[in-house]
Amino acid sequence: MRYRITFVIGLAVGYVLGTRAGRERYEQLKKTAREISQNPAVRNTAESAAQQSRHFAGKAYHTVSDKVSDRVPAAVADRVRSLRERSAHNGGAEDDWGTSNT
Repeated sequence: MRYRITFVIGLAVGYVLGTRAGRERYEQLKKTAREISQNPAVRNTAESAAQQSRHFAGKAYHTVSDKVSDRVPAAVADRVRSLRERSAHNGGAEDDWGTSNT
């Protein structure tokens, strides 16, 4: 409950400060955010972080599934096996959640 109250207070303070700053400041912040997001260095860093997170998530997925496969119901184990086979047949084109690795 404490976190909800903190969130609501933060939301209210942000709203008040945002309305006082006005539309001009909003447009300025929006322009700056757009420029930062289109910076090649930022884009390369974001892509690198995304690739690393997919790599570590895949490793964690396989490690956890190896360790708990004998403790889960057969239906879940069959689903995990089918996901592994699908990812092996795709040659790594998709990760275990069906999203592309690009």
